[in-house]
Amino acid sequence: MIKITLPDGAVRSYDAGVTALEVAKSISEGLARKVIAAEVNEQVWDATRPILQDATVRLLTWDDKNGKATFWHSSAHLMAEAIEAIFPGTKFGIGPAIENGFYYDIDLGGVGISEEDLLKLEAKMKELAKQNNAYQRSEVAKADAVQYFTDKQDPYKIELLEGLQDGEITFYSQGNFTDLCRGPHIPSTGIIKAVKLTNIAGAYWRGNEKNKMLTRIYGITFPQQKELDEYLAMIEEAKKRDHRKLGKELELFAFSEKVGSGLPLWLPKGAMLRDRLQQFLQKAQIASGYLPVMTPHIGAKQLYVTSGHWEKYGKDSFRPITTPQEGEEFMLKPMNCPHHCEIYKSSPRSYKDLPLRLAEFGTVYRYEQSGELHGLTRVRGFTQDDAHLFCRPDQVLEEFKKVIDLVIYVFKSLSFENFTAQVSLRDLEDRSKYIGSEENWEIAEQSIIQAATEKGLPYVVEYGEAAFYGPKLDFMVKDALGRSWQLGTIQVDYNLPERFELEYVDSDNTRKRPVMIHRAPFGSMERFVAVLLEHCGGNLPFWLAPLQVKVLPISDKFSPYAHEVANRLKTMDIRAEVDDRNEKIGKKIRDTELMKVPFMLVVGEKEMNEGAVAVRKHGEGDKGVVSVEGFIAQMTETIKAETAL
Repeated sequence: MIKITLPDGAVRSYDAGVTALEVAKSISEGLARKVIAAEVNEQVWDATRPILQDATVRLLTWDDKNGKATFWHSSAHLMAEAIEAIFPGTKFGIGPAIENGFYYDIDLGGVGISEEDLLKLEAKMKELAKQNNAYQRSEVAKADAVQYFTDKQDPYKIELLEGLQDGEITFYSQGNFTDLCRGPHIPSTGIIKAVKLTNIAGAYWRGNEKNKMLTRIYGITFPQQKELDEYLAMIEEAKKRDHRKLGKELELFAFSEKVGSGLPLWLPKGAMLRDRLQQFLQKAQIASGYLPVMTPHIGAKQLYVTSGHWEKYGKDSFRPITTPQEGEEFMLKPMNCPHHCEIYKSSPRSYKDLPLRLAEFGTVYRYEQSGELHGLTRVRGFTQDDAHLFCRPDQVLEEFKKVIDLVIYVFKSLSFENFTAQVSLRDLEDRSKYIGSEENWEIAEQSIIQAATEKGLPYVVEYGEAAFYGPKLDFMVKDALGRSWQLGTIQVDYNLPERFELEYVDSDNTRKRPVMIHRAPFGSMERFVAVLLEHCGGNLPFWLAPLQVKVLPISDKFSPYAHEVANRLKTMDIRAEVDDRNEKIGKKIRDTELMKVPFMLVVGEKEMNEGAVAVRKHGEGDKGVVSVEGFIAQMTETIKAETAL
């Protein structure tokens, strides 16, 4: 007999070899019908895999992140079976689950594949799914595995086997398809009820452009057709909200191949939007005791060697800049934190000086691969709303909680109400990716968990997601379409102060190391603007809109009054323009609606004589006639309400 501990602390006894699915059935048949995988001692397993020793078990359904990942990885195998049936002789690379769905990289041997072929593959997947074939796991000796894929003439699987040892190789089979895979998988194909193959792309084998270009087929599946229908409707809405489309329509930003890929150009309205965001956060930071600093766009290479960024990220940075002086090398700044360490070090520090909070909207540069660039969400030059807090060890918890408050304030002010926190810790097995002592890591990780708990944050723990120099708290924000984005981040760092030999004189007159907290509520201005645009569909809150009001004279006769109104608004810090084109008022209104300007003020003879304006709100229409002063008062109150601390 073995003991199975469930998430609620209940302990049940079963015969050795019991499966998670059988555990679910012993609780209720209804639960068993929903279970698609399980976490056994915090590792995701097949729900049908025998458990031979005492274990903690968490049953996974479609509603769990790891449940979805298992479902989609199993769907990739189902797609591979369909591909092999329709395109015999196909060679297979890898087929992982991704954030939404899955893909498989395949070598069709020179055969082309079309959108029409995707429909055939979808139909075949549905046919195979109805067979309700079980996903069967088997452990295979390396020699047998190599022989199997040699017989299939599949060089990609043979290459993957080179990195594996005997005792760690498993195959999964369903129907007529067998694949090298460590799993896990859902119990059977019949659980997959709805299928959509979404895209065909090219991908170099193992991401190396020196290797062969494979065909990558993307897809997504669901346990119910209704969920697929809802997803496809969301995708259509997402296309309308695509920040690249909105950025062009609203004249916010542009890209130029002559300037360079991944280097956005902010147009006047986009620059105003950024400026408003920056002013908003600067005001909150000043109220919280932050001090502004500025650092150069380049730094000596040795600075990043000292910090460890060169070792960890050198390959993803722009090449060093050499100067006429022999041996002198500079780099485009990939991070702001080393510069801030040097600012801290520029003066002697006492325990009374701490915490020292340094903030900068600093532009950094990283060489992203051209295929990974995407609008504003993946660029090569971006501005971080960066700050670094240097504090005593006894101040870490309180400072961390204050930063959490600031991040939540930012999110709520911009209508990001639905968010969770992710405590990102070290990989449980591979410590080689990180710098610093075990003791400091342990202290830092516990501080983050304690702060999140005391602030009542809903959070999950993800191992292996920490930065190389310290653990972090990442904020995962859901937008209006239910998509998750990683935005704000807070990190505790004992390592950079060590590397830069930062010190302060403590109350006992001894020299101590400060602790460093990195934080960026926006993450980067570029990515934040992209997510914000897609979240609100370009309908920015009034306080943030680059153009808040457009004044529309009914005819040229009333243009002078329209300009008088606009100038009055500008003196009250309300951003206004006049549309005095020789167009009918109906067209002016339609054009202004398309530009998503929050308010239109229509003025004619009646309004001019009464010192008033006829108000129209974007998306809502007429709001009546009010005095100019009355409108200003309303807008002032709106701004206060939207940005209230």
